[in-house]
Amino acid sequence: MADGLMLTLRQVVFIGLGAIPGAWLRLRVVNHFEPVVPRKHWGTFGVNLVAAFGLGVVAGLDQSGKCSAAGGSGLLMLMIATGFFGSLSTFSTFAVELLNTLRQHQWLQFLVLTVGSIVGGLLVAAAGYQLGAL
Repeated sequence: MADGLMLTLRQVVFIGLGAIPGAWLRLRVVNHFEPVVPRKHWGTFGVNLVAAFGLGVVAGLDQSGKCSAAGGSGLLMLMIATGFFGSLSTFSTFAVELLNTLRQHQWLQFLVLTVGSIVGGLLVAAAGYQLGAL
Protein backbone atom coordinates (compact mmCIF):
# COMPACT_ATOMS: atom_id res chain seq x y z
CA MET A 1 0.00 0.00 0.00
CA ALA A 2 1.27 3.50 -0.78
CA ASP A 3 2.48 5.55 2.17
CA GLY A 4 -0.36 8.07 1.78
CA LEU A 5 -2.94 5.32 2.09
CA MET A 6 -1.69 3.72 5.30
CA LEU A 7 -3.91 4.23 8.31
CA THR A 8 -2.55 4.45 11.81
CA LEU A 9 -4.02 2.31 14.56
CA ARG A 10 -5.48 5.48 16.08
CA GLN A 11 -7.27 6.32 12.81
CA VAL A 12 -8.62 2.77 12.51
CA VAL A 13 -9.94 2.94 16.07
CA PHE A 14 -11.70 6.26 15.39
CA ILE A 15 -13.27 4.89 12.20
CA GLY A 16 -14.47 1.87 14.17
CA LEU A 17 -15.88 4.07 16.92
CA GLY A 18 -18.00 5.79 14.30
CA ALA A 19 -18.89 2.62 12.38
CA ILE A 20 -20.39 0.78 15.34
CA PRO A 21 -23.21 3.27 16.06
CA GLY A 22 -23.74 3.88 12.32
CA ALA A 23 -24.30 0.20 11.58
CA TRP A 24 -26.45 -0.23 14.71
CA LEU A 25 -28.61 2.76 13.77
CA ARG A 26 -29.08 1.47 10.21
CA LEU A 27 -30.23 -1.90 11.51
CA ARG A 28 -32.63 -0.33 13.99
CA VAL A 29 -34.13 2.14 11.50
CA VAL A 30 -34.54 -0.36 8.65
CA ASN A 31 -36.08 -2.95 10.98
CA HIS A 32 -38.32 -0.33 12.60
CA PHE A 33 -39.76 0.78 9.26
CA GLU A 34 -40.00 -2.71 7.75
CA PRO A 35 -43.61 -3.28 8.92
CA VAL A 36 -44.62 0.21 7.72
CA VAL A 37 -43.18 0.21 4.18
CA PRO A 38 -44.27 -2.28 1.52
CA ARG A 39 -40.74 -3.66 1.03
CA LYS A 40 -37.61 -3.63 3.19
CA HIS A 41 -35.59 -1.93 0.45
CA TRP A 42 -37.48 1.33 1.04
CA GLY A 43 -35.98 1.50 4.54
CA THR A 44 -32.50 0.99 3.09
CA PHE A 45 -33.29 3.63 0.46
CA GLY A 46 -34.24 6.15 3.15
CA VAL A 47 -31.21 5.44 5.33
CA ASN A 48 -28.88 5.78 2.34
CA LEU A 49 -30.35 9.19 1.48
CA VAL A 50 -29.98 10.38 5.09
CA ALA A 51 -26.36 9.17 5.10
CA ALA A 52 -25.65 10.93 1.78
CA PHE A 53 -27.07 14.18 3.17
CA GLY A 54 -25.07 13.85 6.41
CA LEU A 55 -21.87 13.08 4.54
CA GLY A 56 -22.52 16.10 2.32
CA VAL A 57 -22.83 18.31 5.42
CA VAL A 58 -19.57 16.94 6.82
CA ALA A 59 -17.79 17.40 3.47
CA GLY A 60 -19.09 20.97 3.22
CA LEU A 61 -17.91 21.76 6.75
CA ASP A 62 -14.51 20.27 5.98
CA GLN A 63 -14.15 22.08 2.65
CA SER A 64 -15.17 25.43 4.14
CA GLY A 65 -12.44 25.12 6.75
CA LYS A 66 -14.86 25.02 9.68
CA CYS A 67 -13.39 21.64 10.63
CA SER A 68 -9.65 22.08 10.25
CA ALA A 69 -7.35 19.11 10.69
CA ALA A 70 -5.63 20.82 13.62
CA GLY A 71 -6.38 19.68 17.14
CA GLY A 72 -7.59 16.20 16.31
CA SER A 73 -10.58 17.23 14.20
CA GLY A 74 -9.12 15.11 11.37
CA LEU A 75 -9.76 12.08 13.54
CA LEU A 76 -13.26 13.34 14.28
CA MET A 77 -13.89 13.70 10.54
CA LEU A 78 -12.72 10.11 9.98
CA MET A 79 -14.99 8.91 12.77
CA ILE A 80 -18.07 10.77 11.50
CA ALA A 81 -17.62 10.73 7.71
CA THR A 82 -15.93 7.38 7.10
CA GLY A 83 -17.05 5.51 10.19
CA PHE A 84 -20.55 6.67 11.04
CA PHE A 85 -21.98 7.72 7.67
CA GLY A 86 -20.03 5.01 5.83
CA SER A 87 -21.63 2.29 7.93
CA LEU A 88 -25.02 3.98 8.14
CA SER A 89 -25.30 3.74 4.37
CA THR A 90 -24.94 0.38 2.70
CA PHE A 91 -24.09 -0.21 -0.93
CA SER A 92 -23.99 -3.99 -0.63
CA THR A 93 -27.53 -4.25 0.77
CA PHE A 94 -28.70 -1.77 -1.86
CA ALA A 95 -27.17 -3.93 -4.63
CA VAL A 96 -28.70 -7.16 -3.31
CA GLU A 97 -32.11 -5.52 -2.89
CA LEU A 98 -31.92 -4.22 -6.47
CA LEU A 99 -30.99 -7.68 -7.69
CA ASN A 100 -33.92 -9.23 -5.80
CA THR A 101 -36.27 -6.63 -7.26
CA LEU A 102 -35.03 -7.48 -10.74
CA ARG A 103 -35.37 -11.22 -10.14
CA GLN A 104 -38.99 -10.64 -9.07
CA HIS A 105 -39.63 -8.72 -12.32
CA GLN A 106 -40.65 -5.57 -10.46
CA TRP A 107 -39.36 -3.26 -13.16
CA LEU A 108 -40.92 -0.02 -11.93
CA GLN A 109 -39.63 -0.49 -8.36
CA PHE A 110 -36.21 -1.37 -9.77
CA LEU A 111 -36.16 1.80 -11.86
CA VAL A 112 -37.41 4.03 -9.04
CA LEU A 113 -34.90 2.55 -6.57
CA THR A 114 -31.98 2.81 -8.99
CA VAL A 115 -32.63 6.33 -10.24
CA GLY A 116 -33.92 7.53 -6.88
CA SER A 117 -30.89 6.24 -5.04
CA ILE A 118 -28.32 7.61 -7.47
CA VAL A 119 -29.93 10.92 -8.42
CA GLY A 120 -31.56 11.40 -5.02
CA GLY A 121 -28.30 10.58 -3.25
CA LEU A 122 -26.40 13.11 -5.34
CA LEU A 123 -29.05 15.78 -4.78
CA VAL A 124 -29.23 15.35 -1.00
CA ALA A 125 -25.43 15.13 -0.76
CA ALA A 126 -25.19 18.41 -2.70
CA ALA A 127 -27.81 20.01 -0.45
CA GLY A 128 -25.93 18.83 2.63
CA TYR A 129 -22.67 20.10 1.19
CA GLN A 130 -24.18 23.53 0.56
CA LEU A 131 -25.56 23.62 4.10
CA GLY A 132 -22.20 22.63 5.58
CA ALA A 133 -20.34 25.19 3.49
CA LEU A 134 -22.52 28.11 4.65
